[in-house]
Amino acid sequence: MNPDALQRALLAALAEETTPQSVPRLGKRLGQGASVVMRALTLMGSSALGGQAGPGWVQVELVDERWMAALTEEGRRHVAQHLHA
Repeated sequence: MNPDALQRALLAALAEETTPQSVPRLGKRLGQGASVVMRALTLMGSSALGGQAGPGWVQVELVDERWMAALTEEGRRHVAQHLHA
């Protein structure tokens, strides 16, 4: 899966859920390794990489020793405008 397709698939999968989803479960659902999913999620978060902040669409947190991902409000707006248009 190319990076853009993975990004769209992750955003769509997270938009279907109302609670945070585990990174390994997202990977299994999309046929990708957890590390591939984590890299894609990191790029969609708000952290600065290479001096440039990400778009802030996704929040990833460690909860009870599990990495969990969820859309932010900005991410939900992005999905509504670009994926469900």
